[in-house]
Amino acid sequence: MEAKSQSILIPDVPSATPSFPIETVRAAFPALARDPEFVFFDNAAGAQIPQIVLDAVNHHLLECNVQRGGRYAKSMEVDATIVRARQSVADLVNARDPSEISFGMNATSFIRLVSLAIGQMLKQRNEIVITEMDHEANVATWLALERNGAQIRWWKVREDGSLHVDDLVPLLSSKTRLVACTLTSNALGSIVDVAAVAKVVHAVGSEVFLDSVHYGPHGLIDVQAFDCDYLVCSGYKIFAPHMGFLWGRRELLEKLPTFREDFIPDEPPGKIEAGTFVYENVAGMDAAVRYLESLGRNFTAAGEAGISTRAALQRTFDMIRAYEELLSLEVLRGLNDCGATIYGVTDPRRISQRVPTVSFNLPNVTPATVTQELATRNIGVRDGHMYSPRLMQRLGLAHATGAVRASLVHYNSVEEVRRFGSALAEIKATC
Repeated sequence: MEAKSQSILIPDVPSATPSFPIETVRAAFPALARDPEFVFFDNAAGAQIPQIVLDAVNHHLLECNVQRGGRYAKSMEVDATIVRARQSVADLVNARDPSEISFGMNATSFIRLVSLAIGQMLKQRNEIVITEMDHEANVATWLALERNGAQIRWWKVREDGSLHVDDLVPLLSSKTRLVACTLTSNALGSIVDVAAVAKVVHAVGSEVFLDSVHYGPHGLIDVQAFDCDYLVCSGYKIFAPHMGFLWGRRELLEKLPTFREDFIPDEPPGKIEAGTFVYENVAGMDAAVRYLESLGRNFTAAGEAGISTRAALQRTFDMIRAYEELLSLEVLRGLNDCGATIYGVTDPRRISQRVPTVSFNLPNVTPATVTQELATRNIGVRDGHMYSPRLMQRLGLAHATGAVRASLVHYNSVEEVRRFGSALAEIKATC
């Protein structure tokens, strides 16, 4: 595993990044303006929300906090909100039809729902490929199918901190039912070439299940370009309240055996959404997409004012990806200056293959000590196994201690990263 503690050449990042509207972005998030000033680098565990999302949640709770499906105005407004949110998320992931989007509690519950259905459909194709890079939610749910006769194959992480498709190919056969993998590691920030994954998996007649939870705030999801078959994401990682959504190819969702009440049609999305989900949080998810769309529209040339929602989202995430590469470089530079051991992609020439989520350890300082010391300086990061215990084992790290993780998104600034680096230097010198 690529763990760097030796000196690596990281280019300097300018404090000012005029191409990205960082002050405008930060002003949209009320939590970032609260006193005392707090540096929030724990976004992988859940991001802050912009004012537009808070307003949408409040509007629902104040104006139409009722059950859908009624004949009165407030209930019909809930119906309209759900329809609008389904279209917004369909635009966000580039779904072919809004009916391919299902809403629920979180990504984990959807992974379990699909895995239970797949477990009833194994037959001769009973091999499932999972990875040691993934969050445990996309591992344990599939391991549980061993009691249904599933045979588990492991796709291993290489020394460079990445999953390589060349290592997946030998694991595939006519018995492969499904490959479940992450789009981006929640611990290392490494991005997986999922389009290449889909190509080799579909070549043997199998399916691809993607966990896009950690990629969601950093890059534009495109289920058609990825050519995946199922994809899950959590709204609270992408500037919305706590909720999750599932995308699936409609023809596959139609075949899934799922629990549902008899009065619900046996077709998506209704057959996937058993029970009542949290309507106000779905309203917030719709608003989060509108926030992201607005970034792209606000920086669109006058002659392009009529661009589609999807095109505006593409512009937004092009900006975010470019800006976050600068943040990643600055984080790596600061950690390198402190002599930290950095796990995953560290080569600046490969910076496009990661997001600004970095796990590391300082020499002779426990991860818990680092996070506690940073907390006293009003900097929030996380330590531990990051719900990826098999990856920690692959890194040679103890399950009980793990590593320190700093996870940034587009509302974080270069100045915050430099404050973080200075704090680490103090901790190294005094602990």
